[in-house]
Parts: sequence; structure tokens; C-alpha cells
Amino acid sequence: MGRRRGEALEAAILEATWDELSERGYANLTVDSVAQRAGTSKPVLYRRWADKRKLVEAAVVHRNAVQPITPPDTGSLRGDLIATLTELSEKRGPFLAQLGLLLAGYFAETDTGFAELRELILAGRRSGRDEIMRRAIERGELDPAKLTPRIAALPFDLLRGEAMMTQRPVAPEVIEEIVDTIFLPLVR
Repeated sequence: MGRRRGEALEAAILEATWDELSERGYANLTVDSVAQRAGTSKPVLYRRWADKRKLVEAAVVHRNAVQPITPPDTGSLRGDLIATLTELSEKRGPFLAQLGLLLAGYFAETDTGFAELRELILAGRRSGRDEIMRRAIERGELDPAKLTPRIAALPFDLLRGEAMMTQRPVAPEVIEEIVDTIFLPLVR
């Protein structure tokens, strides 16, 4: 294998960081362990990222860019939410359940939480959640006056909470209950 450079090297480092984070958690992840797993050296990592925190942030952003979840346009708010929550649960449910524990040290060190990490991942882009809500407003399916940021986040927060509590993908009937019984009555 030839020497990796540029984007190929960076991708390998970020994947190695993600794998270390997934296996060891933030507290036990070291720049040494990432460099070894990526087949490179610590100085190479430090030229790109100032510290472990910045390296982990880059890996989380990279993972979300590599495995994006684009909300389908099913033609209805209910359909869009159920399809998106189902895909999130199936693709990210197991990791979402562990993410809080894996990043506990990061959150303590940075005095942040999931909200700040989400903003870092989005980097000013519109989220899938925002796209779902925009389409529903355009179709006249929800009252924008009732759609506060907290209410817009509610189905996704409930999904994350359920995944964390059960440690498994969220059941379809629970997703339907979140959408039909909790969320939709709040916005119509």
C-alpha cells in the first residue's frame, strides 16, 4: 500500500478515531491509539487537529457526512416523520443508545451537550428535521405559529431518549405513537 496523503489520509484518521471512540469511549481514546489504528504518527494528527477534542469533533462530523440521513418526501408530514425516524432508528439506533456514554468525558471536558454537537455537525446547514417542517408548512399541514424549536425537536428527542433507555432500535409502534399521539396534536 502506498503512502496516503490528503483526503485519503484524513478519512483514514477520522475512521480510526470513530472506531476508537466506538470501542473505547472518549475518556479512553488517545491520540496514540488513533495514530496506531490509522497507520500513521502522532505528529501527522497534531498537524491537522490541535488536540483530542478537535479530533473527536472532526470524526463525529465526518461520520455524519459519510452516512447522511436525507428525509424522504412522502407527501405528508406524518409519512416524512415516520420514514425518517424509522431510518434513524435502524441506521443509528444502536449507536445513539451508546453515544451519551461514549461522549460523557467529552461533554464534561467541553461543558457542552448534544445540542452543541448537533450544531457542529450541521455547520450552518439546514437539518433534515428543518426540511421536513418546511415542507409541511408549505403543504399547510402544520401551523407555523405552533412550531417552536423545542416542539420541532420533540419527535427526534423522544426517539433518542427511547433508544438510550431500551438500548435497541425503536419499535415501529413507538415511532407511530411519538408522531401520532404526541407530536401531530401539538402542531395542528
